[in-house]
Amino acid sequence: MTAVVGTLPFLATLWLLVVLGAAVLEESGAKIAAALKGKAASAPAPASRRVNARSSRRSLSRFEPRWRAAA
Repeated sequence: MTAVVGTLPFLATLWLLVVLGAAVLEESGAKIAAALKGKAASAPAPASRRVNARSSRRSLSRFEPRWRAAA
C-alpha cells in the first residue's frame, strides 16, 4: 500500500520537473546551444549610462523626513 501512495507524488514531481525543464529550454535553448558551441548568442548589452549626481540628490529630497529617520 505504501508503494501505491508514494507513486502518485513521485510521478507528479517527475511531471513538474519535465514541464519546468521544457519551459527553460524554450526560453533559453538558443543561448545554451550557442554556449556549448563556444559562440555568442547575441550582441553584448550596451554599457549603462552614467548617473548624474544632481538628479540623485533631487530624488532623495522627495521623501519625507519621518521616513528617513525610520531608516
